[in-house]
Amino acid sequence: MSEPNPGAVLRGAVDLSTLRSRAAQPPAQPAADGAPQATGGVVIDVTDATFPQVLELSRTVPVVVDLWAEWCGPCKQLSPILEKVVTELGGRIVLAKVDVDANPQLAQGFRAQSIPMVVALIGGQPVPLFTGAVPEQQVREVFDQLLQVAAQNGVTGTVDPGSVEPGSEAPAESEEPAEEPLPPLHAEAYAAIEDGDYARAISAYERALAENPGDEQARAGLGQVRLLARVQDLDASSAREAAAGAPQDVDAQLAVADLDVAGGHVEDAFGRLLQLFAALPSDQRSAVRERLLELFALIGDADPRVATARRSLASLMF
Repeated sequence: MSEPNPGAVLRGAVDLSTLRSRAAQPPAQPAADGAPQATGGVVIDVTDATFPQVLELSRTVPVVVDLWAEWCGPCKQLSPILEKVVTELGGRIVLAKVDVDANPQLAQGFRAQSIPMVVALIGGQPVPLFTGAVPEQQVREVFDQLLQVAAQNGVTGTVDPGSVEPGSEAPAESEEPAEEPLPPLHAEAYAAIEDGDYARAISAYERALAENPGDEQARAGLGQVRLLARVQDLDASSAREAAAGAPQDVDAQLAVADLDVAGGHVEDAFGRLLQLFAALPSDQRSAVRERLLELFALIGDADPRVATARRSLASLMF
């Protein structure tokens, strides 16, 4: 996982020039205390077409851009953490969520080679934060630094956390059905994840699967939390150095593959493990195969990278 760096600008790495609108943008509205206030809520979905408004919004309040995709397991783990922390900041930061599959111009503009990728916008300028799923405490620390950088650049506005996203209408009370409560073990797992207690979350998902082996949500959640539990205490530099010095050390290579998947570098992880599988004697391959199958399930069979890697694994086995 990359180190957060909220003080640096992605010069040469991100090109937002093609995404800027030539049309004049509406001015921000003043808040009750006299500070400028943006017109949207704290969590908004952004498209290629609406992104110019987000750039303009970032001149008033810091905007965090979450580049994600439906097939990305680490994205599904990180996004709720981002939403939780942003909501708790009470309008001092806006979270702009970008589905890279549905918005290829934004994906290209940010040069999103791996996801989840999180970038901030301050005064229309991109500021790199991190890639990959990171713990909640690290997200909080990065956002604290981001607010300091924004203040240094005169971006200190707020939004009304209860306001409606620009261009939308407030729904009638009867339009939104009450959200069904989570099953008890799922709720326990979510609470444990928010507390950073991955062992308790794993236990909750395992019990959910014991009660209902067909619970695919529990199975997916279990894979995601197991990955986070494995990488949370890893030092990336030390792990990669150890793997480089021992190409056939199974534990060392598994650790780096986990780091790659958590950082969104799925193809690197699969390639590393397939190469290791091919190099090992047949009686030493089981742990590598099991980890590959676990990561396949985590990423999802709909991802073409999983299909390619599955074929490669099959050709190596038979």
